[in-house]
Amino acid sequence: MEKKIETEKPNMAYRFFRSYLRFLHDKVYYKNVYRVNEEAIPESGTPLLIVSNHQNCLNDPLGVVVSFNDRKLNVITRADVFAYHPLAGKFLRGIGLLPAFRINYEGEAALAKNEETFKMTERTLLGGNTILMFPEAGHQDKHWLGTFSFGYTKMAFQAAEAGNFEKEIFILPSCNHYSDYFGIQNQYMVKYGEKISLKPYYELYKTKPRTAQRQVNALVRKQIEELMLDIRDVDNYDAVDFIRLNWGAGLAAQKGLNPEALPDRLMADKEIVEAIQATQAEAPAEVDALYADARELKHLQDKAGFTLKQLDHTSTPIVSSLKLMGLLALLPLWIVSLWPSLPAYAIPMAFFKKKFKDPMFEGTMLFVFNALLLLPLSALITFIVMWVNVSWWSGLVYVALFPALMLFAWKYAMWVKGTIRDIRYQMAPSSVVGKMRSLKQRISDKLNAMLKK
Repeated sequence: MEKKIETEKPNMAYRFFRSYLRFLHDKVYYKNVYRVNEEAIPESGTPLLIVSNHQNCLNDPLGVVVSFNDRKLNVITRADVFAYHPLAGKFLRGIGLLPAFRINYEGEAALAKNEETFKMTERTLLGGNTILMFPEAGHQDKHWLGTFSFGYTKMAFQAAEAGNFEKEIFILPSCNHYSDYFGIQNQYMVKYGEKISLKPYYELYKTKPRTAQRQVNALVRKQIEELMLDIRDVDNYDAVDFIRLNWGAGLAAQKGLNPEALPDRLMADKEIVEAIQATQAEAPAEVDALYADARELKHLQDKAGFTLKQLDHTSTPIVSSLKLMGLLALLPLWIVSLWPSLPAYAIPMAFFKKKFKDPMFEGTMLFVFNALLLLPLSALITFIVMWVNVSWWSGLVYVALFPALMLFAWKYAMWVKGTIRDIRYQMAPSSVVGKMRSLKQRISDKLNAMLKK
């Protein structure tokens, strides 16, 4: 007889570790974190399967996991991450991760191992616990929704069947969204939809299981599409993305939204993408002309070495000179901040470039290396050195300042880049600047016409 799994309550060690991760995630790694519609999450003890889009490797499940306080999430994740080292596999299982084997990666023979994971998750759901799954199987590298595997619906219905259909199991659609996938101090949002009960489909499942799974999958996918930014024109993705990145803030401001807040920007970005997609169906020539202008403007921008922000907020040589003086004044503090900032960034990036070709692993490497190894090790080294050479309390103060020093080091680098872009703008030929302004206005006119249709 299989062991019954009761509702899992996070123990003290798990709560402490999650709080540590949440601090790094919310206060250091990201500039702003938004958790939208959390009231849709059922109370603890409810069998719950959270189903999300997948766009940023470990950052996706991490963002969901640290948003919970009263429950421990079990996450179904790609099996290959368990294979790096036996200790890594043991640790991942300890924090609630379970392996999913995929035919395109581990081979057909490995699929049989999924039965063990499925059985475990079925019992976990029946115990009133929470599972997080990503039905796209692999992560995407852009703002679009991939093909769904039906594995999550199969698992949910099998869990209900294992409990003689006496338990009401819920699926909660959600989406992860990022202002930028790379670097730190970006914005992150997890947005929940409305829970879907499987109970109305139990009778259908008993006679037509595949039909029940298809119907539930359609509901889940529809919600996730509505929650996220889904750019379906894959062939012209770069042009669409360039347009929404540079015109989304303006549209948000026009509508009385906060262009600096990611949830508001998402609303504006979605409106832009949907207007372009609607026009594409009715007047493809108009959209092709828009794409051509966007590509030309992006080419000029990349070649010139400054962004459209410089066109909107003209900087003068006097302002740039003052910025340079400020940067020189802050240079000693930046040098101090290189410990621990430099190893915290350089070591994960060196490992990432050596081991991974997929750029979407960059954020994962940055966060995981620092959270699990580099920051604790740097803190220990700093404390010991300061204790031996100065005093133990000075070591504690230095370690406590780590987050502030790392944030300053990153912001200083961004200030330097911004100042360089300002100077490049001032030195650019007037013909280039004029061409960029003309293209920008042309795109604005075309886009406004599409938005008014």
